[in-house]
Amino acid sequence: MNIIKKVKQYFLEVKSEAKKVSWPSKQVTLKHSFIVIMISLATAAFLGGIDYFLTYLMEEFVNK
Repeated sequence: MNIIKKVKQYFLEVKSEAKKVSWPSKQVTLKHSFIVIMISLATAAFLGGIDYFLTYLMEEFVNK
């Protein structure tokens, strides 16, 4: 089998598999995206708070 036939077969299989995909609705996608963004912001705030607190502690100990 030459390379052109292999490539053609690959894309035919990709097309066949893509037809089997079940995509979520727009509402589900928006809901899940919102959840991911909120969790990311909460994690960033939490880690930022810990960083700020530890920086404050380090400055207190170093400056004394």
